Order: sequence, then C-alpha cells, then structure tokens
Amino acid sequence: MTDLLATATRFAKSHLAPNAAKWARDGRMQIDALRDAAAEGLLAFQAPRDWGGHEIGFADKLKLLELFSRDSYDFAFSLTNTAGAAAHLATALPRAVAERYVPAMLKGERFGGSALSEPGAGSDFAGIKTRAMPDGDGWRLTGEKGWITNAAFGDVFITYAQTDPSQGWRGIGCFLVDGRREGFQRANAEALAGGGVIGAGGFKLDNYRVHADEVIAPPGQAFRRAMASVNQARTYVAAMCVAMVDASLDTAIAYGKSRQAFGSPLAAKQGWRWMAADIATDAEAARQLVENAAAKIIANEDAALASAHAKKFATRMAIQRISDACQLMGAAGLREEYPFLRHLASARVANYTDGSTEMQNERIAAIIVG
Repeated sequence: MTDLLATATRFAKSHLAPNAAKWARDGRMQIDALRDAAAEGLLAFQAPRDWGGHEIGFADKLKLLELFSRDSYDFAFSLTNTAGAAAHLATALPRAVAERYVPAMLKGERFGGSALSEPGAGSDFAGIKTRAMPDGDGWRLTGEKGWITNAAFGDVFITYAQTDPSQGWRGIGCFLVDGRREGFQRANAEALAGGGVIGAGGFKLDNYRVHADEVIAPPGQAFRRAMASVNQARTYVAAMCVAMVDASLDTAIAYGKSRQAFGSPLAAKQGWRWMAADIATDAEAARQLVENAAAKIIANEDAALASAHAKKFATRMAIQRISDACQLMGAAGLREEYPFLRHLASARVANYTDGSTEMQNERIAAIIVG
C-alpha cells in the first residue's frame, strides 16, 4: 500500500492539481486522466490480485480517495466507480464472462459504475421501475436509469431492475449491462453545476438481453448486497468531504500566515484564528464519525447507522466549512487558482449521492426510533 500511495501522490501532483480547476470550469473531465491513472495501476486498486489488482482493504481505500479528493473530489468519485465496478465483476461473474470486461476496465479502455438511480427513483431504491422480464434462461431489461456516475462516457454498468413489483425490494435483481449491445441508448449527460466532471448521466434500456451467466445477483440477494455497498459508499463520500475541508483549511492557513492586514498577518487576528479553529473542530468530528463507520465495515458489522451519521454530518459540514475557509481569504478565495469554489460545488453534489441528507435522517430515525 505504501508504493500505491506514493504513486497516487505523484499522480495527484502531476495530473490533478494542474487540471482540477479547468475540469470544473469546463464541466467535464478529460477521459485521458482516467487512462493515465490506469497506466499507473490506479484503476486496479480494488481488483483481486489474481486479476493484477492491488486488492486493498477498505481503510486503505479511504486513504487513497482522501488523497485524490484534496485536489479533485470529482476525479476520485469517477475513478472509484469504475474501479469498484471492475472489482465487483471480477468476483461476482464467471471468469469467462468477467474476462470480457475486467481487463479492459483496469486498463482504462472501458469505464462504468453502478446503475441504481432512475429519473423518478433516486434515494427510494426500492421504488425503481426498470423491469427485468424472464426470457428463456436469461432476461430482458426495459427502463431508464439516471444520475449515474460515468454514464456520460462509460458503457459497463452493474444495473438493478425489478423482476416482480409485487415482491417489492425482494424482487430486485442485479444484472450486467453492456453499452455496446443492442437495446442500450445513452442519454444526454446531466448539466450539473460543478458536477459535470463525474460524468453523470443516464441510459435507456429497450428489450436489452441479459444472458444467464450475466446475472450478478438474483432477486432476493441483490437488494441486500446493494445496501451493504451503499453503506460503504456513504462512508467514503464522508471521508472525501473531510479531505476537501482539510485541503481548504490548509490553503487558508498558508494564505493567512503570509497576507498582511493592518500591520500583522491575518492569521494573527483573533476572529480569523477562531474561525479556523471551528473549521478544524468540525473536520475532526466528521473524521471520527468516518472512522467509526469504517471500523464497523471492516469488522463486517452492521454499519447502516454509523455510515448514515458520517455522511449526514460530513456532507453538511463540508458545505459550511469550505465556505468559511474561503471567507478566511476574503475576495482572494474566489480565484480559480484556489480550490474553494470547486470543492464547495462537489460538497453540494456529495449531499445527494448515495442518499440525500434527508434520507440519512430517515435512516437514522428508522433505526433509533423504529
């Protein structure tokens, strides 16, 4: 892991730091950045070793995503979606089927992610309308997915569909969808302010054929597996938000020590120092919530409550505290050379990914109240 983090650190310095502001301004990321990451083995961080991957644990995954998020949350989120999908396919599908996708994804030749959300079903995962109908020994999928990371340019998706609406969540299955096949139609990318870099978009499925050996999880198992992965996602999104706050505070402190005002550095003034201290305290509180959730995930314990606490607090905190760090620099904080505005936009996007802040409240209340 030490070598991987060293590689990631060099990559962030050479690829992310110089380009993150431009990606945010243009509303898109150059796919070449993901390909460059693949060339360094960074798309293989989660893949099993017998696939040439690093197979790092969850704690190390957090470190990697935090490192990237200090420069570009959006790049980190896009990267982990393809990397996670590749690792999932490598372990969930027959080897012969996975061979058609995993090597290409690890090399940056194909990209993808998980397709849960729909235009009318975001946080209400059990309410998805995409249908999977039996077709011989396989399935036919029809429906529409939206708000999917990497959908603007990816074409390998772990896709959830309802096989029997009368069964509710128990009827949901999980299927491999290949965007190069008949029945797949890419929708327009979402024009998200500050969020275009993650390649959010959607796709339509029209009588799309899924072969029997491309079922990732059958009805009855898919929903539970998805919820476990969502708890992990909520935790790493929270960690990434903490990283953006840390980077914002570090930037503000460096500026405050050098910027003179009324005969002394900004960092010497009590009001300035106290705001910096408040930012640091909230970041530390969020970090502790992340560590608690991560510990439960690593121990294979129920992390639903802990991950909801972490995501709710960290995403909400990030919006306030990144804004405060920008305020510490006055009007200079608005300059594109500094990360505040793009981090602020990313924090806003993070409030909705893998369940909105309001959904975290519902989840917490359901667990503590019943």
